[in-house]
Amino acid sequence: MKIHLTAIIKAKEEHRTEVVEVLQNMVTETRKEEANKLYTLHQGIEDKNHFVFYEIWKNEEGLKQHNEQPYIKAFGDLVDEKLQEKPQIYLTEII
Repeated sequence: MKIHLTAIIKAKEEHRTEVVEVLQNMVTETRKEEANKLYTLHQGIEDKNHFVFYEIWKNEEGLKQHNEQPYIKAFGDLVDEKLQEKPQIYLTEII
């Protein structure tokens, strides 16, 4: 079963450039993963510090493997210092 994931990320303004670089690297690397069907990064129009990932994964196992990748762990290192709050993650399926 496909998994649809939406992640909302809020960068601290003073760290936005660094966060964007890490997020863009995640896009480049994640799109190479076999289990990834879609991985798009959006930036807020009204608040440039807000980012939204929309992702589609082939299955739960593929998503688990994704979360173990070094570029995802590098993002995890940013959370406490460079983001306003922990990312909000929503796992969904189409109904």
